[in-house]
Amino acid sequence: CFFIPQRYILGIMGFLAVVNAYTMRVILSVAITEMVFPVKLDHFDPDTCDLEFENSTKSIMHTSNLYSWTSKQQGLILSSFYWGYVITHIPGGIIAEKFGGKHALGLGILCTAIFTFITPFVIYASNGNWVWVVIVRVIEGLGEGTTFPALTTLLANWVPLSTVVGNSVSGALIAATNDWSIVFYVFGIVGMLWFILFMMLCYPNPESHPFISDKEKIYLGEQIANVPHKEKVIPWKAILSSWPIWALVVAQIGHDWGFFTMVTDLPKYMKDVLHFNVKQNGVWSSVPYILMWIVSMSSGWLCDWLISKKYLSLTGARKTFTSVASMGPAVFILAASYSGCDRSLAVVMFTIAMGFMGTFYCGMKVNALDLSPNFAGTIMAIVNGIGGLTGIIVPYLVGALTEN
Repeated sequence: CFFIPQRYILGIMGFLAVVNAYTMRVILSVAITEMVFPVKLDHFDPDTCDLEFENSTKSIMHTSNLYSWTSKQQGLILSSFYWGYVITHIPGGIIAEKFGGKHALGLGILCTAIFTFITPFVIYASNGNWVWVVIVRVIEGLGEGTTFPALTTLLANWVPLSTVVGNSVSGALIAATNDWSIVFYVFGIVGMLWFILFMMLCYPNPESHPFISDKEKIYLGEQIANVPHKEKVIPWKAILSSWPIWALVVAQIGHDWGFFTMVTDLPKYMKDVLHFNVKQNGVWSSVPYILMWIVSMSSGWLCDWLISKKYLSLTGARKTFTSVASMGPAVFILAASYSGCDRSLAVVMFTIAMGFMGTFYCGMKVNALDLSPNFAGTIMAIVNGIGGLTGIIVPYLVGALTEN
């Protein structure tokens, strides 16, 4: 790897960190559809579609591996990850800025990977006691809470001033093995392997990297020279009294409300209402994230181009793309609710909604680096941590509203 620019290696490992983090976060959303007894209604529900393909929609699990978790309990299980997730955001940002983001990011992913791997053992050992599942998910969230603050800190030192896998592979693995636990083993191991590679290949900043070339070190020094990276006391009063910071918080809450609704409850909606089987569920619930990824990449290029050509100011570009990411998903998620039992139309509406959400990343998500590169980790921790509260509220609210 010595002939490859080290900032590219960091970029690749950072990308894989986010893939691992989101994958381990969302696999339960697909797996839980095959971990509980199917919904049985003793009354007519006009909002549930007919079982047109009854044989293909039956659970493939043996009943001994199914649990009688109520809708509310499922909501608590799905939301419990975020109980831990929001707690470690600010400590993670502070630690990353003081000691470097490498260990905060690496150990956070490792913690999540280990507890993802042992999730099936805990469930089996407790005979499906949902409280123990909640405890494991909280610990996973504690580990993953450091991910974005630490990664933002790393990027501030390395970058010159730029969920698909989980759902689709989870569905395929469960369908192929008839065992929901396989997804936790596979992605837990993948997370642990990522940790080993990351600790070997990546360093907190160019100065501490033993294998970086002199040419790249000079280049990065020149590009980031205008940003004084040195130890400072975090200006909490200035940060907490900054209107732009609170604007980021509002934008993050709006994005996360829609995003977490899709992440935690779209697979359940496809199973319980549209009656997709687990393989179809895994494939079709991942399609929206494929478009989201494509749009996030292309909109990032478009945003940079508009700024470089001076068609939009930096502030104007951030506001424009954040607005698109807020209004577009709202319109099409609402439209999806009127698609009835037209499965194709529902998937199309959800996919377009998530596509619009992809513009969020070149809008608001990178704005912490614009506002304060020296304290980007802390700002990201505050903004993302408060936004993460919606991950606690949304799954429980959905479970409470859909008991019947």
